[in-house]
Amino acid sequence: MHMKAVERQNRILQIIAEQGAVTVADLSHRFDVSDMTIRRDLSALERASLLRRIHGGAVSARGRSYEPPVLSRVQESRSSKQAIGAFAATLVHEGDSIALDIGTTTLELAHNITRLRDITVLTNCLPIANLLTDQPGIRLMLSGGIVRPGEHSLIGPVAEYTFSRFYIDKAFIGIGGVDLTAGLTEYNLEDAEVKRRMIENCRSCILLTDSSKFGRKTFASVAPLSVLNAVVTDDGLDETYRAALTEMGITVYAVPRAATGS
Repeated sequence: MHMKAVERQNRILQIIAEQGAVTVADLSHRFDVSDMTIRRDLSALERASLLRRIHGGAVSARGRSYEPPVLSRVQESRSSKQAIGAFAATLVHEGDSIALDIGTTTLELAHNITRLRDITVLTNCLPIANLLTDQPGIRLMLSGGIVRPGEHSLIGPVAEYTFSRFYIDKAFIGIGGVDLTAGLTEYNLEDAEVKRRMIENCRSCILLTDSSKFGRKTFASVAPLSVLNAVVTDDGLDETYRAALTEMGITVYAVPRAATGS
């Protein structure tokens, strides 16, 4: 039985997000439907401004600097992010000093460390700061800087300077895209600059990201993959990336998405 049109169209958008472009012929073969059906799907998605039609196929309507709103990102891969955050919390130990980056997955980590003791947290994320403000076992430090509307992150020279002045045990970072060639990339240049400073002075850099970010290349370069000590992701990670990361000496934790009931 063929999938419903809305399911097929959602899957088409996922494929475009991963590949950047699709052809009618490939989609027709992939979904076992007629070329006309695929053309209708692409036309519907173009009317919704979700892709751009080209001869024989379609490309993403979003440039590499397009950053999905934070409210929509909260819902994307939510069960994976909850599982990743819960597991990442087990990597935080009493006495640790940690940096928590802006992001929906790092926020899930913050939810799981509220009962820990003797932890120092340095963050540029206002939602994380709000969550941890009254936790007696956590010494909370904010980076300062310019508030980025909508994202509620702190950016700019003050935030960059703060992260450059502290030597922390573990930096837990989020990211816009992970690519074997381009490395770690981010949608926004100012966020990318803060991440660089965060990474520079940490003893261990741990990437928290769901598997959908792998193979994605966004606007601003952050760092090569070699800066990473560990990656916490979900079990949807492609074996090619798992093998490449392991070959580089990076520990990969692929957390079952079913751990959160997905």
